[in-house]
Amino acid sequence: MSKTVPPLKKHYTETVVPALKVARGYKNIHQVPKLEKIVLNTGISSEADKNIIAETQRDLSAIAGQKALLNKSRKAIANFKLRQGQTVGSHVTLRGDAMWHFLMRLLAVALPSIRDFRGVPNKLDGQGNYNIGIADFTIFPEIVVENNKRQMGLDVTFVTTAKNDEEGRELLKLLGMPFRRIEPAAAAKPTTA
Repeated sequence: MSKTVPPLKKHYTETVVPALKVARGYKNIHQVPKLEKIVLNTGISSEADKNIIAETQRDLSAIAGQKALLNKSRKAIANFKLRQGQTVGSHVTLRGDAMWHFLMRLLAVALPSIRDFRGVPNKLDGQGNYNIGIADFTIFPEIVVENNKRQMGLDVTFVTTAKNDEEGRELLKLLGMPFRRIEPAAAAKPTTA
């Protein structure tokens, strides 16, 4: 039984790798940066009941395509009404084909469905990794809007093997990440006295 290769992974191996080798002058294929994993993360209010926790885990699992794990607090913080061992969030780490399928859905379906979408910010974290904050998770087609009474935010982290931000940005751009265009600053007009 033959296993189909995700289209974005095929695009990476056939188009992105040769383009990066030419642009950056890599001699070895192992020097070419690649996407290691994608981590989805969301927070849960300390006052949330077990139904909201279960719904959040279910929705994050539906978005990711694999079961989400719950994050527990390590210590108690009285100012935040937080007890040790209390559920404070949920996360999923995607690797392999699941990562490529999620990235395809994010780039082709979810991000374009955001109203007045002009692209994602250009700033990476300094080590070639990229983070996006999504304010409303209902942009994903897996979420049925009628069943949800609450709004949930989502952090998406792209972990790459890039050595710096330029390599990471170029990799993500070639994969189809819709970065905002940087408008050149208007040339200052000389004033005549």
